[in-house]
Amino acid sequence: MLVIDERDNVAVQTEGPQAGHKIARRDIALGEAVIKYGYPIGVASAAIKEGEWVHSHNLKTGLGDILDYTYEPIAAPALTGSDTFMGYARADGRVGVRNEIWIIPTVGCMNDAARALAKRTGAYAFCHPYGCSQLGEDHQNTQRALAGLICHPNAGGVLVLGLGCENNRIELLKKVLGDTYDPERVRFLEGQSVSDELAEGERLIEELKERAAQDKRTEQPVSKLVVGLKCGGSDGFSGITANPLVGIFSDLFIQKGGSTILTEVPEMFGAETILMNRCKDRETFEKTVSMINAFKNYYKANGQPVYENPSPGNKDGGITTLEEKSLGCTQKSGNAAVVDVLAYGERVKCAGLNLLNAPGNDLIAATALAASGAQIVLFTTGRGTPFGCPVPTMKIATNSALANRKQNWIDFNAGVLLEGESMSAVAQRFYQTVKEIANGERQTRNEENGYREISLFKTGVIL
Repeated sequence: MLVIDERDNVAVQTEGPQAGHKIARRDIALGEAVIKYGYPIGVASAAIKEGEWVHSHNLKTGLGDILDYTYEPIAAPALTGSDTFMGYARADGRVGVRNEIWIIPTVGCMNDAARALAKRTGAYAFCHPYGCSQLGEDHQNTQRALAGLICHPNAGGVLVLGLGCENNRIELLKKVLGDTYDPERVRFLEGQSVSDELAEGERLIEELKERAAQDKRTEQPVSKLVVGLKCGGSDGFSGITANPLVGIFSDLFIQKGGSTILTEVPEMFGAETILMNRCKDRETFEKTVSMINAFKNYYKANGQPVYENPSPGNKDGGITTLEEKSLGCTQKSGNAAVVDVLAYGERVKCAGLNLLNAPGNDLIAATALAASGAQIVLFTTGRGTPFGCPVPTMKIATNSALANRKQNWIDFNAGVLLEGESMSAVAQRFYQTVKEIANGERQTRNEENGYREISLFKTGVIL
């Protein structure tokens, strides 16, 4: 049995068929707060005896809907140190950790053409069902996300593949792009305007390949590196092993000049005050409050419960309430100050820990991290997933059973923290592994498997 915090009235089983699940350390009365990580994770829905299993049958959320928040700032760690990595310098000052050729369709109608071109040329096609028949914010979200990918530094060249009659026509997408893209690295092709879009697409991709072949890795400061923080298929060990490990990495990385992005806004509910009190100033605090409450109102406007979480897989792994999931999830952010809050599709502009407005869905959130400029995504998981977004998506197992069973999915095993290895030793090895991925010395499993895709955030109607 593992006790995370001495204030806890539950402990976590580390072995057996219910590994990751909670056991009462003492009697807990009906309506009393259940404490894990030193914080309430809900209230007892029935009287619980010492030694009893604590889960959905006797524990429920204690969260409300829209809340009032008070800014109570706490000190963040000092920023000291520096580091470098080997990357591809781009004209806009950013740096890529890969030098690939990407195909970005403006509209779902061109998906199969994009896939055909990818098969012929070895480029990567990032298909999606949107770009037409969308209105308002949905249409803008699609454009912003695609613009973020078109300008992404991991792409040595990008072919933007349009149809010609869609809402998101190339000339309109160019207005969203403005002067943020490099014309040396981006080509545009409208399928309705040429006799053979595949032949013309191949010609343009060959131009991009020739241009990208001139790019070489050079030594760069980690201030040019942005790392996304994500969890999916979480279990009862996520907040004990993998997420705290990523949090230590984030703190160290930021101290050396790097930036990280935390998203999954609904999985901040119940732990949001921890992030709010780490905001660098009141303006950032107010932006965080606005982000949290806007997402709650989005649920309510659609007639859905704010706290319909965790997932069935989370519950199988030992997570009972959203508070418990959120307290584990937010540990990926470490203890650094929150320096900015980003809208969906907005690019990182402040060095340090950034919060990003996006849902918890793995595909949508990871795509949003890449669209905001993350060159690598660190993805912790207790249940396992093969998924990868456009950038290297490093899978960190929360337990050794998963790491051993799914070696073709998992890049790093944080489960050794349950087996006697010290956090300092594992964190040092983890930091080095991330650097090797950034340097191109190592591919992630999703890269080796060829598993890459995108998914865009949709909130409204489709015509």
